[in-house]
Amino acid sequence: MGTDRIRRVVVAGGGTAGWVAASALAYQFREQLEITLVESTQMGTIGVGESTVPPVRNFHRFLNIDEQEFLRAVAGTFKMSISFENWKRPGDRYIHPFGVTGAGTLVCGFQHFWLESVRRGMRSRLDDYCLEAVASRGERFAFPENAEVNYAYHIDAGLYAKFLREKFQRHGIRHVDGKIREIRQNPDSGYIEALVLDDGQVIEGDLFIDCTGFRGLLIEQTLHTGYEGWGQWLPCDRAIAVQVESTDPSPVPYTRAIAHEAGWRWQIPVQHRVGCGLVFSSQRMSDDEAHAKLLREVTAKPLRDPLLVPFRTGRRLKSWNKNVVAMGLSSGFMEPLESTSIHLVMSAVMRLIELFPFEGIPDELVALYNDACRRELEHVRDFIILHYHANQRDEPMWRECREMALPDSLKSRIDAWRERAHVWSEAGELFTRDSWMHVMLGQGLAPQQHHPLPRALSDADLRRVLEGVRRPIDQAVARMPPQQGFIDRYCKAPPEVWGMKRATV
Repeated sequence: MGTDRIRRVVVAGGGTAGWVAASALAYQFREQLEITLVESTQMGTIGVGESTVPPVRNFHRFLNIDEQEFLRAVAGTFKMSISFENWKRPGDRYIHPFGVTGAGTLVCGFQHFWLESVRRGMRSRLDDYCLEAVASRGERFAFPENAEVNYAYHIDAGLYAKFLREKFQRHGIRHVDGKIREIRQNPDSGYIEALVLDDGQVIEGDLFIDCTGFRGLLIEQTLHTGYEGWGQWLPCDRAIAVQVESTDPSPVPYTRAIAHEAGWRWQIPVQHRVGCGLVFSSQRMSDDEAHAKLLREVTAKPLRDPLLVPFRTGRRLKSWNKNVVAMGLSSGFMEPLESTSIHLVMSAVMRLIELFPFEGIPDELVALYNDACRRELEHVRDFIILHYHANQRDEPMWRECREMALPDSLKSRIDAWRERAHVWSEAGELFTRDSWMHVMLGQGLAPQQHHPLPRALSDADLRRVLEGVRRPIDQAVARMPPQQGFIDRYCKAPPEVWGMKRATV
């Protein structure tokens, strides 16, 4: 058991991670904790994680955040999927949708009925049976009357941190603007006791949340926790990010992830601009080459100079070490291919709230927290590796990814899919069976066989099953407008929120 009763929580670092952590703790515990957030407005933040996944809506419900107020404040748009372009091979495209695909039975998933229809020569795509995929292909969005849409958001990360600060600081968050000069530790236990700022302020605490970014000022530079890199599976180690004018009449309801010879690039539309970036391997492309490629392929006018972000994919050996809990980039880094960065911060703070150590820090609780973080990150890691490994591209980096040895946890999933079209997800995992299924099919992994149960259906009955799923989806999507029309009615941000007008097409 370490430290005495926990009452003073210090969040080191601001940005999205810091304000997500401080806001959730302050809202949940109110007067039970004294929460201080220390950030230096002179240092700035990375601020490129602008695409989210659907659990963000659960987090917002937990904090009683009104969706329309939030979207207006962050110039947000809706996201139902990710469009993967050129991943299987150049010119190929598939959708990873967030929704449920089809309707199976208790013992036989929908994919087996669809695969049986393909075997019989019936022509369709698996994502024809997912509302979010069909709506994404048509670039439409709305809340249908008789259907539920599973969606996330594209947001301006800087505006999101500002929104959280303005909304939740009144719940008792003490905000201190200053640069950390020194970290004081207990000479016996090694626990951190205080942060000393440049101006001499001493910020004492019982529990510290490290949101200082890649440098991990507390978790690594002070406690020397250690880091496990995953470069043997994920070759990219640098990104260049830029914001450009929005020139499309309506933002698309998906994130674009477009593969290239040495990595991939993203496009994330918010109401007033588009966030763009190029992720690449420094072994295959220089910084100058990446910079030129990004500006060549993103034809809209840049709104700021491109930002180079070196990174090392992996995780801290412990997310919680002594009385420091690392969140965000301090805890590790997963490239933004599946938009998991903000989700992992939210997941971490919810886990901490569930296990909060009011009466001290028992080793068993820390081990439980760290094991949950490890399993979560390895699950996300495996899903991202899948995109790199299952490809049919000819460039050297992609050939190496295709031939690399895989983690056993991923290999077993791929083998089960190839052999019997079997997919699964464990309790609490972010990516569902449908997510694994769409990405494996999209990347070109074809099952050798499928469950025999659908073979008992006649052609007419099988068509009836498929049509019963597809017809209401097509009807719902046909009534949806382009996303901009829905945004104009529901959550259009006023120009003063983002300080500029949309570019004229």
